[in-house]
Amino acid sequence: MTAPQISSLKPSGQAEDSKVIGRPYRLDNIDFLRGLVIIIMALDHVRDYLGAGLVAQNPTSDDASLATFFTRIITHLCAPIFVFLAGTSAGLLAIRRSPQEVGRFLLTRGLWLVLIELVVVSQLWTFNFSGLPFLGGLVGLSFQVIGAIGVSMIVLGGLQLLGAKVCLILGLIIVVGHNSLDSFWPTPNFGETGVPLWVSLHAQMASSFGPFSLFIAYPPLPWIGIILLGYSAASLFNNSNEKQSLQWLVVGISMLLLFFLLRLTQAYGDPNEWKVYDDIELTLRSIFNVTKYPPSLLFTLLTLGVGSLILAAYHKIPRPIQSACITFGRAPFAVYIAHLLLIHSAACVLGVLQGFEIQQFFTLYFMFPNGYGLSLFGVYIAWVVLMIALYPFAAWMNRVKSQNKHWWLSYL
Repeated sequence: MTAPQISSLKPSGQAEDSKVIGRPYRLDNIDFLRGLVIIIMALDHVRDYLGAGLVAQNPTSDDASLATFFTRIITHLCAPIFVFLAGTSAGLLAIRRSPQEVGRFLLTRGLWLVLIELVVVSQLWTFNFSGLPFLGGLVGLSFQVIGAIGVSMIVLGGLQLLGAKVCLILGLIIVVGHNSLDSFWPTPNFGETGVPLWVSLHAQMASSFGPFSLFIAYPPLPWIGIILLGYSAASLFNNSNEKQSLQWLVVGISMLLLFFLLRLTQAYGDPNEWKVYDDIELTLRSIFNVTKYPPSLLFTLLTLGVGSLILAAYHKIPRPIQSACITFGRAPFAVYIAHLLLIHSAACVLGVLQGFEIQQFFTLYFMFPNGYGLSLFGVYIAWVVLMIALYPFAAWMNRVKSQNKHWWLSYL
């Protein structure tokens, strides 16, 4: 029996002790999976900001190429796994801290993430602090995955006081049951006024106040369910490597079998029904084109099912690949902020090189000028270059966090 791989956050040369009081110990397979989805996430954002003819179309539409469709679909893994592992990390922390300590940390961490989403991340998407023309001159604020994790942490901070079993039950009720709201929940049009804020729990919506326009892209209700499931699954990571591989294999296969059962029968679980086309490729694409906003039950089964299979196969993955992903996975927040800054800056440089005015890129990517951008092949090349450029920064952040015990480093 092989014990789980644990990396202490003590400086190198000190004895490793997973029981030491301080920031929680790290599990390599969790950091690996988190780092892998960070790398995949960057591909989606490079496609958004540097792609020619890819940003103006729906990458999952029938008119999109198979390569474009695949490029988008594979990135669906990112948000659910991020949120699930955020819950898992909280569950591992709860093994070593009191519920009150965990609750305070999750509350303050969650509020911090929501603040960063609105104040920093929103502006990195646009590079515009004075107002966006397509919003009538209002300053754009976006509530996306960082904000969704923040709100989910705040809710988890209270619910974890009830115990892991209660969190598991509530998580299952939310993840399995929230699609029952689809038939009657309001679905406002973009820019529609007078919509109460509670609608954003289960539907995308925009709301204006003062000089700001807030777009809630990630309705928080289903993400709260996912983080509760992640919290409840923390104990599974205390098993031996062999047992973990088997359990995640069973979980992954079970989730994917349930996905195909529900999807092919169209019994329940996604508002977007699939269609039969004369072209088998389009039919298969329709089957896998499940709803992300908000994440449907089928979307969650598919993405977390694949994530579980990756965890099951972790110890068969070559060590250099493990190491590279772990490096990104141990500094996820810092890498997220840095990658947005780098990608949008690259878009500005590329735009100027292609003969456009830099001011045309101080907006969201879907407003970039016609004729701008790279081919999909160029997008993949730019993605690889980006990750190579980010790696030293991730490694440096990892060293800083491992060699220091300052409390504020837990928020980075």
